[in-house]
Amino acid sequence: MAVTAVSGVANRPIPRLRRLEDERWLALTLLAPTAILLGLFIAYPFFEGVLLSLTNTRVGIEGGFVGLKNFEKVWNDSIFRTAVWNTFWYTGVTTVFKLALGLWLAILLNRHFRGKALVRAFILLPFIIPTVLSTFAWKWMFDPTFSVINWTLFQLGFITKRINWLGDPDLAMASIIVVNIWRGVPFFAISLLAGLQTISPELQEAAAIDGARPWQRFWYVTWPLLLPVTMVVVLFSVIQTFADFQLVYVMTGGGPANATHLFATYAYQIGIGTGLLSEGAAISLAMFPFLFLIVVVQLLYIRRVETR
Repeated sequence: MAVTAVSGVANRPIPRLRRLEDERWLALTLLAPTAILLGLFIAYPFFEGVLLSLTNTRVGIEGGFVGLKNFEKVWNDSIFRTAVWNTFWYTGVTTVFKLALGLWLAILLNRHFRGKALVRAFILLPFIIPTVLSTFAWKWMFDPTFSVINWTLFQLGFITKRINWLGDPDLAMASIIVVNIWRGVPFFAISLLAGLQTISPELQEAAAIDGARPWQRFWYVTWPLLLPVTMVVVLFSVIQTFADFQLVYVMTGGGPANATHLFATYAYQIGIGTGLLSEGAAISLAMFPFLFLIVVVQLLYIRRVETR
């Protein structure tokens, strides 16, 4: 009887697997919300911006198709060319300093000392604080009348009169660069610290036994192993800095005399400030080829490093 029962169960047709038990359907189900969000908030605005840049639309006025005239007009705009130079200069300088200072902090935080957890949490504060709030604080610090920086420099005897940090084109650009570095260093430090902790201490000990000095251990052991993580962090930082808006808009608004405009701030001024939506869209899209090229080059370099 037992054999008959078993054989009866075995001969029953196996029920069809439910779709969620299939890995392909499960993967599609899990990815669907992300794909919908990306489509609504990234893909759709991007294609709408492309279509808008090909018309002469203004606020309240639906325009017609004009082709590439907006891009031609933008390219002949001297302020736009200044914004292009400012964006590359701003991104390049801040990335170099954030990488150097972030790597230095990561190496320090990777050591064992009392209160290490508290210091790591404190390091994250500039990155956690909302950009607008921290930028308003920096704007007050750079104020020519109430500037704590001017007061400190005056007390130390470095200056004899007030410095208008945000009123001078060169000083204004230097000021926003300093604030961006201050805000971005924690991201580099924590990310690189995570990379350092994946490197086995035995490699450092073996190099030390072989007589390698500290800088040699860093350059020939630590840095090659940390390079893939570093390139990914730099890639994310470049993307974020290249399209920066809040910091510059709050501190200078692109001034003085349009001297600190970036792609995003100038696009906002033209598209929203003056109501020329199509030209603003053209300025925004003008950064896409530059940013796309930077991202492709960095991704190719990252792949090359990882395949060594």
